[in-house]
Amino acid sequence: MKMGQKTTLTKANVKSKSLRTTVPMGIRDQFGLEEGDKLIWKIEAKDNQRIIVVKPEKGRENNGT
Repeated sequence: MKMGQKTTLTKANVKSKSLRTTVPMGIRDQFGLEEGDKLIWKIEAKDNQRIIVVKPEKGRENNGT
């Protein structure tokens, strides 16, 4: 199995229980992501494991993917 890029989770802010991470530049470029774009996060089951699937939601029709 090929490993992807690694990022670190940090607190969104001091009062929040949410976490945030950085989208690596290679992924940003491959999907044409820009500031303000939205990401859809889903949990799926595969081979008895829970997998996080992140899909970009672009406001434009043609997002280069």
